[in-house]
Amino acid sequence: MQTHEATERAVDNGREFIFTAADFERVRKLIRGRAGISLSPSKHEMVYSRVGRRLRALGLSDFRDYLLLLEKGDATEWEAFTNSLTTNLTAFFREEHHFPLLAELLKRHKSSGQIALWCSAASTGEEPYSMAMTAAEAFGTLTPPVRILATDIDTSVLAKAEQGVYAMERLEKMPEERIRRYFLRGKGRHAGQVRVRDELRALINYRPLNLLDAEWPIRGPFRAIFCRNVMIYFDKPTQYGILQKFVPLLHPDGLLFAGHSESFHHAADLFRPRGKTVYEPAGRGRGPASGD
Repeated sequence: MQTHEATERAVDNGREFIFTAADFERVRKLIRGRAGISLSPSKHEMVYSRVGRRLRALGLSDFRDYLLLLEKGDATEWEAFTNSLTTNLTAFFREEHHFPLLAELLKRHKSSGQIALWCSAASTGEEPYSMAMTAAEAFGTLTPPVRILATDIDTSVLAKAEQGVYAMERLEKMPEERIRRYFLRGKGRHAGQVRVRDELRALINYRPLNLLDAEWPIRGPFRAIFCRNVMIYFDKPTQYGILQKFVPLLHPDGLLFAGHSESFHHAADLFRPRGKTVYEPAGRGRGPASGD
């Protein structure tokens, strides 16, 4: 007698790959355990499309075989699997209201020596490069005393970010003056592309990091931590655990920048609002921020 799953596997609506409800639940469990991402039931088709590319690359026809490969601990495939399910929607100066606040913070600490910043979800690099441009403008030089750590769980997007090469249309909302100052336009076969100037690229250190790892090989303190549009993929307990680990890494005078759909009211003992989706350590004394 066939089980329900066997019947489901036998009749899969003519799809290229066999992908059952049980397979989807296994994917949800695996990515949650690996990256903390909570996939809603509505993501069934997205998972089929994105992970299906991995099956195609490996010559597999059944998600069950693919998931067995992961469960056996194939490190290379785990990386590819995680990369396939992470969302990398980003843009230069996205959520623009944050960058004047970052500029003010940098100007306030001009005499503090080298200033460390952390972009914890760097994606393809637009965010850390926006931070670097803000630093250059705050200090009036392409070589400000700023170091930016840029991390992401997705190694493929980090490789693209490190190259600093973008299609010209990615800059369509950026003032021409900024484009001239911070980018080099491609010629010949590179026409239609731009590359971030070497001086800005030198300000940023790209490293892979999973925010769910028990230990982060990172040293603070950072004057600012950007963790924007990442927490929305985690449940509240996971968010709280990450925020707890941010606290000792953030300078007492520092700021935590969150995404437009994120709120940390459930962690009021750790962070309190300082502005629109901007937070400061809850232990900071009231009144103006103090210097070093």
